[in-house]
Amino acid sequence: MQDEEMKAMLIEYMGRGFLDNIIALFRQDASVYPFIADMLGDESIHVRLGTVALVEELVKDHGQELRAAVPGLIGLLKHENPTIRGDAASVLGTIRDPSAQKALTASLEDAHPGVREAAREALADIG
Repeated sequence: MQDEEMKAMLIEYMGRGFLDNIIALFRQDASVYPFIADMLGDESIHVRLGTVALVEELVKDHGQELRAAVPGLIGLLKHENPTIRGDAASVLGTIRDPSAQKALTASLEDAHPGVREAAREALADIG
């Protein structure tokens, strides 16, 4: 399956509520981890909430693999939608990858107070 097809499938299935199936896929195929940023950047609240739940589940035993999502999540810190920026900051805090600290520190100056708060919490989680 091509990357674009896989990304579209993950977003569609997450939007339909197939979280358990998506968790199972991520546990079996490390190549899909970079798509987390695409999923979190989707305009659908259902897809974004499902993606947050996905990361919270995977961080327990697939923390290393989740690091593949960090560059894309850092990119979302500059998304035009402040909700997506805040979600990205929160997920980066959940992953706890120190490579996100610089970008999260820059988000402390975001125009939106919710993004600033999410960045503060994420930096505290990373330590």
